[in-house]
Amino acid sequence: MSTRLVVDGQNQLLETREPGFPEQPAPLRIGATVISYIFHPLFIPVYISWFLVTIQPHLFASFTPTEKIITVFRFFIMYSFFPLVTILLAKALGFLQSIYLKTQKERVIPYIACGIYYWWMWNVLRNQPEFSREIVMLSMAIWIAASLGLLANITMKVSMHAISMGVMVTFIMLLGLSHPDGYGIYISVALILTGLVCTARFVVSDHSQKEVYTGLLVGIVSQLIANWVS
Repeated sequence: MSTRLVVDGQNQLLETREPGFPEQPAPLRIGATVISYIFHPLFIPVYISWFLVTIQPHLFASFTPTEKIITVFRFFIMYSFFPLVTILLAKALGFLQSIYLKTQKERVIPYIACGIYYWWMWNVLRNQPEFSREIVMLSMAIWIAASLGLLANITMKVSMHAISMGVMVTFIMLLGLSHPDGYGIYISVALILTGLVCTARFVVSDHSQKEVYTGLLVGIVSQLIANWVS
């Protein structure tokens, strides 16, 4: 990873980062871009909630089908909709140059805002006894990951994609330890998806290996802390 200073059209001095991964053929870059969008950090919690509702129905034994749908919708609102609206508003107000958060400075506001949303979600879920320990643990891990990501952002542009995948794969593995029967396929899929997403970030982003691996570690540690505390 290397950086250089350039002058933009408004004669402002900007720091740009050159990709640390050799440029790949167009089809590979298109595929990596699609993967990056599908498995965007804002969507991972929603995917996990859908997985739990459909694959682990015993965690929602007291829920009606409608209440299960509402649960997934709540995850979408708090983990996808609110953060996205915050980013769009920050861009419209001039606090961000791009919604893609290409610099460490641009990521500060989204990290802080998401930390507030995620803490609120965890605080609500943990005070509602109908939600299982696993759901509360996941929400805590997401909040911890956002907090640690903000701290890591001080020194590097840590990969948000890698953070979210680290939380996801560790969560699935922990579920597998408590529900060993038939869980091997889900762990295998989680590992494959984590590898695909992290590789995609090497292909189509300017992240260094250190930033991607650090993001993965942040996600893993966050989930382990949540599992230990919960």
